[in-house]
Amino acid sequence: MELPILEVERFVREAGAQRITEAAGRKMARLLEQRAELIIEKAKMVAHYAGRKTITREDILLALEFA
Repeated sequence: MELPILEVERFVREAGAQRITEAAGRKMARLLEQRAELIIEKAKMVAHYAGRKTITREDILLALEFA
């Protein structure tokens, strides 16, 4: 997975900052990717435990509690 730097810059602006350096944007993208991967792995476990292959919104919310 590779989060586009332009999306990270958009997140930064929406959070109230005007700009972010390229290096900081790359680092933020990687951190967001790592966090998403962790949440997805936990959500997969929740879905599997429930006997499903499809991850639901509720699985994501439960995964967030344990991530």
